[in-house]
Amino acid sequence: MSTPPQAAPGYGSFAPPALGMPPPPPPAVRASRGRRVLWGAVWGFTGAVFTSAVWTVALCAVPSMVSTASSPLPAGGYRTSEDLCEAVRLDSFSRLYPVHTGTPYHYTTRHHALDDMYCGQSLKRSSGEGAYVSVNLEAQLHRTVSAAPEFDAQRAGFEQRGYQVEVVADLGDQAFAAFLDDQSGADHSWHYLTQSLYVQEGALTCCLHWSGSYQEGKGGAPDREEIRQALLADVRDAMHALRERQY
Repeated sequence: MSTPPQAAPGYGSFAPPALGMPPPPPPAVRASRGRRVLWGAVWGFTGAVFTSAVWTVALCAVPSMVSTASSPLPAGGYRTSEDLCEAVRLDSFSRLYPVHTGTPYHYTTRHHALDDMYCGQSLKRSSGEGAYVSVNLEAQLHRTVSAAPEFDAQRAGFEQRGYQVEVVADLGDQAFAAFLDDQSGADHSWHYLTQSLYVQEGALTCCLHWSGSYQEGKGGAPDREEIRQALLADVRDAMHALRERQY
């Protein structure tokens, strides 16, 4: 017996699904599903707009939320000097040691992350005196990262090198003084002295070093407190000189 031919599907009827494929949803289901996709797209767009608006408000209110390691920081009212020796006179040390030996050495380097300024001088109390001292000032403006962690690292470094370190109050955001009496040379009668003052305020770090020497039995030791007061006075003057506006 022969199999009668199958009629072609007409309008409104469904063709049998291909082997292994699920049947397509009826038109009503497809319409419902389409509406859900449309509403999902609408709500997704609305949510994106709302999130963007909230983020914009947050940026205006708290700009630091999007700061990165390379984001510029405010200089805190300080400027970079091309000649630190000219900008900062170091008057207190100049009164203690009025004779300059040689030409003061200075440099200034600029970088988007850090500006570095340096001034080094050799001084004596009188022209007939053989011994001289060195006074070195370094100031840095940190452009992209906070200067506070560097302050902590510097203090730890002085302590690890055997300096006597003490906190200095009422100077910048934080400051410390360091003192070292080094007798490690071959002749232990010689004392090599260093006194330093390190201060951080905002983006500025500033360090002033004094170094000198003396030999036991051939003159007295330099007055440690006199040097300390000169460090304090000249660092304050340096910070004032490097401000954008002079008051």
